[in-house]
Amino acid sequence: MKSRFIDKFIDHVDRVGPEELQGHVLRIVQEMGFLEKVFDALREGVIVTDEDGLIHYLNLSAGELFGIDRRDAIGQPIVSKVRGLDWEQLTKSGRVVSRDLEVFYPENRYINFYVAPLKDDKEGNLEGFVLLLRDTTQSRQMREEEIESEKMNALTMLAAGVAHEIGNPLNSLNIHLQLVQRKLRKVEDPDLRKEVDELLDVARSEITRLDLIVEKFLSAVRPTQPRIELVDLNELVRHAVKFLASEIEGRGIEVKLRLNEKVPELPLDRDQMKQVLYNLIRNACQAIGSDGELEIEVDRDDYNVSIRIADTGPGITAEKVGKVFEPYFTTKKAGSGLGLLIVRRIVREHGGEVEFNSEEGKGAAVTIYLPRIDKRMRLLPGPGDGGGDEGEVIEVEWIDEEIVEDEKGK
Repeated sequence: MKSRFIDKFIDHVDRVGPEELQGHVLRIVQEMGFLEKVFDALREGVIVTDEDGLIHYLNLSAGELFGIDRRDAIGQPIVSKVRGLDWEQLTKSGRVVSRDLEVFYPENRYINFYVAPLKDDKEGNLEGFVLLLRDTTQSRQMREEEIESEKMNALTMLAAGVAHEIGNPLNSLNIHLQLVQRKLRKVEDPDLRKEVDELLDVARSEITRLDLIVEKFLSAVRPTQPRIELVDLNELVRHAVKFLASEIEGRGIEVKLRLNEKVPELPLDRDQMKQVLYNLIRNACQAIGSDGELEIEVDRDDYNVSIRIADTGPGITAEKVGKVFEPYFTTKKAGSGLGLLIVRRIVREHGGEVEFNSEEGKGAAVTIYLPRIDKRMRLLPGPGDGGGDEGEVIEVEWIDEEIVEDEKGK
């Protein structure tokens, strides 16, 4: 793809004097430098190719979006630098084509782009193509959050309606069972009275179970106000593991705790965070099945404290990873599909976030990020001061129904 100005300049270069030639060359350099600065200032990416798809130019934003070094990209086929492009399909129509693209390097991003042909003004000959790229990751996330919020609002209204429609009949049944039991006391036959009383106990227990199911359904969607107190996360994790010890041991699962004793106490609702840990540890144990490994790691950085729970179960496919927080989605035969929804709601009410990672055949990991309140200034260690602020690493093994702690790295 050539510039018509340059073509004309080359045709008449033999008739241009040295001083005039120097002026023209300087003008070309200045104009190219100015245009390059303008394009580099754009937040949108710009890539210009010739008619065969060889890159002639790309600005800084395009290089950052795809992790491309401009010096190495010029003259290279665009398909060798931008993975996932079906260049022939995009350009064969000769018209403007718009597409969305997900890239995974150097970061996972969603990009909207369109390819427009560049044609000669006079003859209409194709000279090349220009790609205009726009990072839509943030707007896409906002749109997904809005959709999720609408789903949760609809689910909350549904939950309230279900609770009302089911709750009233349950209360009525409970009252009538009490009335039946009172009348039963007047029955003279003790054997009949005992038999009917046992049947009433079964009915009452089933009513209680239904009431608990409705309450669990409501707790998954309705907002709650956390009762905040300072909580030691290491102690909370130890408690959760000991509480579920019989289930873990019964499955023959080896537990490894990696606790960082430098983690500060956080303002949390103790009972809600216990519920989060119980849910995640049970999920991991059920995913493992038996004879696997469960790793729980508590760590921190300058902004967050994290709890990572990883299992050696079968994992799930990439297509299902994006659905794990959706209501009623579950990979378990008897699962309700509300566990991770409850976990994320609780964590978000504490100002945190939940991350789920899995690969089929290689297990899954859930990481909870909770914001720190202690953000005071700290001095970085100087040369020779020894650095290291890693804290203790504690490994736990199950031996004869006891937790034996082997402290290392002191």
